[in-house]
Amino acid sequence: MSEGGTMVIVGASLTGAKAAETLREEGYGGRVVLIGEESVRPYVRPPLSKDYLRGETDREKVFVHAPGFYEEHDIELITGGPVTALAPGTREVVIGGGQALRYEAILLSTGAWPRRLPIPGAELDGVLTLRTLGDCDHLRERLAAAERLVVVGAGWIGSEVAASARQMGLEVSLVEQGQVPLERVLGHELGAFYRDVHLDHGVRFIGGAAVEAFEGDDAVGRVRLCGGDAIVCDLVLVGVGVAPRTELAQAAGLDVDNGVLVDATLEASAPGVFAAGDVANAEHPFFGRRVRVEHWANALNQGPAAARNMLGAGTPYDRLPYFYSDQYDVGMEYSGLADAGDELVIRGNMAAREFVAFWLSEGRVVAGMNVNVWDVNDAVQALIRSRAPVDRAALADPDVALESLAEASRAE
Repeated sequence: MSEGGTMVIVGASLTGAKAAETLREEGYGGRVVLIGEESVRPYVRPPLSKDYLRGETDREKVFVHAPGFYEEHDIELITGGPVTALAPGTREVVIGGGQALRYEAILLSTGAWPRRLPIPGAELDGVLTLRTLGDCDHLRERLAAAERLVVVGAGWIGSEVAASARQMGLEVSLVEQGQVPLERVLGHELGAFYRDVHLDHGVRFIGGAAVEAFEGDDAVGRVRLCGGDAIVCDLVLVGVGVAPRTELAQAAGLDVDNGVLVDATLEASAPGVFAAGDVANAEHPFFGRRVRVEHWANALNQGPAAARNMLGAGTPYDRLPYFYSDQYDVGMEYSGLADAGDELVIRGNMAAREFVAFWLSEGRVVAGMNVNVWDVNDAVQALIRSRAPVDRAALADPDVALESLAEASRAE
């Protein structure tokens, strides 16, 4: 890469900010331009449904870097400036005001949009989604003036917001199409575990339910369920997943399917174009298939990997997916990638809310989740990476050290 060239990063997210930082750490001496359409500098998202939403974390702590970081590292941070066009053939991007930039390589870290429900009343005041820092500030302000919240969707965001709102003293109803929270990700047994956690904290959980309409005059006042039941509320949070933001890539002629399609080095279908974070649907060397990951750790690690490959490293990105969640006094970490139908093995006491769950495929650990059990994630990841068959009885026995199982698997 030439010292006088330009690296462009579209999306001033955690992914984009860490990529820009890495370009400088790796010694790139050319121009680095980080473009974000929001008016604030890059921030992290996990606190937006947890401690920052509850007012327990200072605003400054959600930002990736201190205010002077970008200037000190000669990174041109453009905020409030969406990219309107990408031309891979000429290696140019156009920013909203019409400014065109030529680049040596470009990283798309455009993230994802929250999905909305295409039902009557979806545009009523008080029907909110949570994705940005601005969304969180608005939601926090509205929660402070509300008494009754309905959360539609019991995935990670919905469940965490429900927990935070309950801790803030609101009456909370959690509405989910599945029978239990997180059923698509964790299966019924562990979803039931999280359902019971919410019930124990006073949340009204309504499973197997679909929303027919949001009702109200000027603002939402009821959530109408299919079948006729209605839930009175002051506020609604819709958390039904996100869609990768691929409009720019698609218009530029890049290959797109549930995200921007990239190879194991995170390079897209046009030379010099890379994608990372929520928007990237990447070939994963360990799993031997495409994986798109929407979690914090992936944003944290994939951006730097893409930056190094923009500089010519050509290194495959093979980190195992990892994420965490905190709801009330229940903390968890999840590593790996499980599929529906994988065998579930529990180590520890679910009733005491201290256990490790493992998912097995053909007798091999493919994913693990530790709940209120700490300092075991490295051993869990080692078991997954070993691909070795494990003894189910030993895996389920808390008296057998996970480290010994991992070491035994590595020795086979």
